[in-house]
Amino acid sequence: MTGRLRSAALLLLCTGAWATPAVAQQSGAAAYPTKAIRLIVPLAAGGPSDHMARALAQKLSEGIKQTVVVDNRPGASGIIGTDLVAKSLPDGYTLLLAQTALTINASLAPKLPYDTLRDLEPVSQLTAAPYLLAVHPSLPVRTIPQLIALAKARPGELNHASGGSGTGPHLAMEVLMQRAHIKVTHVTYKGGGPAMIDFIAGQTQLYMTNIVTMLPQAKAGRIRAIATSRAKRSSVAPELPTIAESGFQEYDEGAQHGVIAPAGTPKPIIDKLHAEIVKAMRSPEVLGRLTQEGAEVVASSPAEYSAQIRAEIDKWAKVVKSAGIKPE
Repeated sequence: MTGRLRSAALLLLCTGAWATPAVAQQSGAAAYPTKAIRLIVPLAAGGPSDHMARALAQKLSEGIKQTVVVDNRPGASGIIGTDLVAKSLPDGYTLLLAQTALTINASLAPKLPYDTLRDLEPVSQLTAAPYLLAVHPSLPVRTIPQLIALAKARPGELNHASGGSGTGPHLAMEVLMQRAHIKVTHVTYKGGGPAMIDFIAGQTQLYMTNIVTMLPQAKAGRIRAIATSRAKRSSVAPELPTIAESGFQEYDEGAQHGVIAPAGTPKPIIDKLHAEIVKAMRSPEVLGRLTQEGAEVVASSPAEYSAQIRAEIDKWAKVVKSAGIKPE
């Protein structure tokens, strides 16, 4: 073999060697998925996030023709489950059901075992849902302006409950206090259940939490609902004004859920997951169920969800710093 032929053969061999992983990756993505997918929920079973995951998993399984297993990994405000996904193989078989704490933890937790922006790959924001702000019936308040006036007349005397320091509802209440220039004492509980029990009993006077939990108590007359937290009125409680239309323009807070993969997951797999997730979320079964629970289906693109996460991280960092909130 001449020198020229040897060089050509060597070049062809090297080119083939370098191309093989890319070809294999494309082939694997085209065949994806070939086995069950695990959807990590970083919270305990039974709550809104778990219900969301199971509704999605059932419909997604039908679309991709593979089982989607919901795996609850609670602990440390969602950090344990999120870390598990961040350190998983980026092959599309381990996903995270992310919720609002994902972006809060980025500034609240002093030393995360993962980098939220570097180690995770957004697939789609699934939903956005309002919180409901309520007062105990003993409080002479029926509107946001009345609440603000009372809080200014009695600075620090009123208190509000939360299911944990640094949770979404807690920080949404902090945003309202900062915007209204009022001081309401925060009383933290180890979970929404204990917080609700004491709130109904009159041990606390204000409580902001997810609308699914709060609305039945309001309809039963145990508490008094005064406003919802998203920019638009809730479809399940259209009679309630929003905080935004009660004097605080651009106030738009609430619970969010999304699906996230480990960083490095091939784009063809991300794109396929996104397409199937959007199809599942917009199916009549899932859409109807979530609408009844007060959630708005978003089904955003990976790029849109990534931008949303970055914006939320920046926003919560400012709120946490301004309020002086420390991790528990």
